[in-house]
Amino acid sequence: MTPPMQAGEAASADLARTAGTPTGSVLPPLRIGRHVIQSPVVLAPMAGITNRAFRRLCREYGNEGTALASTRGASGATSLYVSEMITTRALVERSPETMRLIEHDPDENPRSIQLYSVDPATARAAARILVQEDRADHIDLNFGCPVPKVTRKGGGSALPWKRELFRSIVGAVVEEGAKRDIPVTVKMRKGIDDEHLTFLDAGLAAEAEGVAAVALHGRTAAQSYSGTADWSAIRMLKETVTTIPVLGNGDIWSAEDALRMVRQTGCDGVVVGRGCLGRPWLFTDLAAAFAGTEARVTPTLGEVADTLRKHTAYLCDFYGEEERACRDIRKHIAWYLKGFPAGSTIRNSLALVDSMVSLERLLVTLDPDAPWPGEAAEGQRGRAGSPRTVALPDRWLESRELSEEHRRTIAEAELSVSGG
Repeated sequence: MTPPMQAGEAASADLARTAGTPTGSVLPPLRIGRHVIQSPVVLAPMAGITNRAFRRLCREYGNEGTALASTRGASGATSLYVSEMITTRALVERSPETMRLIEHDPDENPRSIQLYSVDPATARAAARILVQEDRADHIDLNFGCPVPKVTRKGGGSALPWKRELFRSIVGAVVEEGAKRDIPVTVKMRKGIDDEHLTFLDAGLAAEAEGVAAVALHGRTAAQSYSGTADWSAIRMLKETVTTIPVLGNGDIWSAEDALRMVRQTGCDGVVVGRGCLGRPWLFTDLAAAFAGTEARVTPTLGEVADTLRKHTAYLCDFYGEEERACRDIRKHIAWYLKGFPAGSTIRNSLALVDSMVSLERLLVTLDPDAPWPGEAAEGQRGRAGSPRTVALPDRWLESRELSEEHRRTIAEAELSVSGG
């Protein structure tokens, strides 16, 4: 097995080539309860992506950016890296896969876990496990998922429509977290669709229940990831929720996008999801940008290949088996190679790798000196999808209160959840 690069190796080389002069920190440190995050950047929870291996990779690059900023006189520290979504029922039942998903590296701090729930009692029980067993330093609550299998059960971005249910779940988890000073945050969308917006009500309710911060993806569930994120909604939330940090999410593809979001909305930090797919060095760029430097990473194809090797090696460690790690890395191939001169034959072959040996055999055929392709490698990555009618429980939109019928739907949804 080819050994992975030393942490931040590619980032270091490119930062040395592209570093600029610091102009002073753009934002003050982000405070999430007792945690102080010097670089106000959060890795968004992404199902099947933000496992321990990917978080480690992003963390190394983020640390490289803040280290560079520090040596140049600017402040800097690690960002916040959140786990992929964990269902509370699976956690309470201690599903083996879920228990592995909530594991963290020894040096991962704060240890951040996102929970998904549709039931206050189960949410409380899951939070109690994380708190009493010292498994997390920060808990995020998912009220933003737009996936039909989630929303048709009343979960994710559909749930804030039911105001009391939303408050009950948030309040239960905040109460459990407070027992050991573990802050809770909420991530949400604008609402179900343009006619059923919930973000202002939900933001105020979360603030009243004692959360440490709220994050808003500037799209509705109906938009999925299509169209353009509405940053004006983030500004409105910031103007409405005044005692805790408000974080912005949506269409951050570069450090410049993040700076622009802050300028336009006044948000206290940014949440980055699809923009870092196949591009974990974005966290180097973001840390440097928020520290006020113009440093940006522009890796060669050889450096990208080294990062891909490292990512796969980390997945081997995470899964404990090479074949599963290689199956996982396949979905990242197109993201890593976006814009680079790599023909369809090798791209297709890389998308079928089943061992580190086969991966290496293909990577060595790439031109290591091929330069960063610039605009061709920038911009959107990941599936955007298209607008759609949101799948919801029957008559969900008739009232903001939870009917007995919907209580049964929620109970059945919680019991039917399995896995992580």
